[in-house]
Amino acid sequence: MWDAKAIILALMLLLAAVFVAYWARVSAQHAGIGFLTNFFDTLGIGSFATTTTMYKMWELVRDQHIPGTLNIGHALPTVTQALIYITIIDVDILTLVLLILSAVGGSWIGASIVAGLPRRAIQRGMGVALVVASVLMALTALNRFPGGGEALALSDGLLIAGCAINFALGALMTLGIGLYAPCMIMVSLLGMNPVSAFPIMMGSCAFLMPVASVQFIRRAKYDVPAAVGLAIGGVPAVLAAAFIVRSLSLNSIRWLVVVVVVYAAVSLLRASGEEDQWA
Repeated sequence: MWDAKAIILALMLLLAAVFVAYWARVSAQHAGIGFLTNFFDTLGIGSFATTTTMYKMWELVRDQHIPGTLNIGHALPTVTQALIYITIIDVDILTLVLLILSAVGGSWIGASIVAGLPRRAIQRGMGVALVVASVLMALTALNRFPGGGEALALSDGLLIAGCAINFALGALMTLGIGLYAPCMIMVSLLGMNPVSAFPIMMGSCAFLMPVASVQFIRRAKYDVPAAVGLAIGGVPAVLAAAFIVRSLSLNSIRWLVVVVVVYAAVSLLRASGEEDQWA
């Protein structure tokens, strides 16, 4: 017959097992989100809007912590993307460097502002950002993006314009709107080969996201388990998408993303008008 001490130890072990199972389930959920969003991010769909949508649908991350979680959690997968695409796609090195530096500068200033914003301001800003993202995705699905040219470099006024635009896009990244689709549009409008957008946009994000993340980390404006899950699930997803998937029809996927992103945008804008649920 068990004595009281044995019963206490057994109950403690049982509780610990339940705790580990729950923790593993939650961690697996965040890692799964990281894998799925970064898989399609590597193919050019973007990860910010889709990750935000999942967070909103399942109420996993507080609204005011979403921008920081996105920038911190997706940083390492994006660095992995940049290492791959900068290596395999040719683009003028001066153009690449200046556009990356511009995005980093924009992200530093943008993050210092966004990290100090109240919850409702972040909700409204992200709601508008998601509406913009859904429009860009719809334009992609409809093949309405500019065709672009064959250039692999920018010079003179076009280079200055590109740096100014990428500076603004870097700042918007900290608000939760992805840089990929706007960067593709910019590259095409400036007459560059659309393929050159991949090293430019991924290189920009690979540098600006760690820089911007410092601001969010300093103010503890992010969700730690969610960010860790994004990184753990995201890196292998990038490798799978880049080296295993060679061709994939993304049009139907983009339309699905448009629908769910619009849902997330509406829910954020509605929530911004309600009382603080997290106080």
